[in-house]
Amino acid sequence: MSDIILGSCDEKLIVHVVHPADLCFKLPDNVSLEEGAMCEPLSVGVHACRRANIGPETNVLVMGAGPIGLVTMMAARAFGAPRIVIVDVDDNRLSVAKNLGADGIVKVSTDMQDVAEEVERICKAMGGVVDVSFDCAGFNKTMSTALSATRAGGKVCLVGMGHHEMTLPLTPAAAREVDVIGIFRYRNTWPLCIEFLRSGKIDVKPLITHRFGFSQKEVEEAFETSAGGGSAIKVMFNL
Repeated sequence: MSDIILGSCDEKLIVHVVHPADLCFKLPDNVSLEEGAMCEPLSVGVHACRRANIGPETNVLVMGAGPIGLVTMMAARAFGAPRIVIVDVDDNRLSVAKNLGADGIVKVSTDMQDVAEEVERICKAMGGVVDVSFDCAGFNKTMSTALSATRAGGKVCLVGMGHHEMTLPLTPAAAREVDVIGIFRYRNTWPLCIEFLRSGKIDVKPLITHRFGFSQKEVEEAFETSAGGGSAIKVMFNL
């Protein structure tokens, strides 16, 4: 049980919060509350990497350099992936991905007609085969690109859910025995996420681009900032 103090300095309201102990995780002394809050999105990337069995011999392609694409990239590196290429339609997001450690970046379009040419550029940026692709967007174009770029016998992990239904080139992928796996959120990830943060294997602090208080005005501004995209990656509230 923990106490949360609400209200002004002159009048404090103490609220007791009861939470199941097996769902609580103590943060190490060198992990801040902000970093702890980032375990939630990071868990998506960690769960995806577990599902795809990422390791030191796995070259990884990440489709989409948004927040989830970036944490998936970070998680893949922490799991030992030797080379990671990330693609997106936005130059700013690709620049962020490069600064956060992507080995290669490829700008793509939204035009399905460009898939073949873009796959060539992706493979060139990888400098070898793509063992596992993570589609962190979830559109016809991104999934088709991932299926085409991944080597025979490799894996494509669908993380993003941009489209409820897709039309995909499954027959050519099946002929090359490409496995398609999916994730939905995560499970049993918090201890490992905390350890990655404690050990420094993953640094999520650069992903926190905006901070706001908790007044009505600031809350509205925070949601507008997040929805507007631009330079915003993760928006943090400070109570």
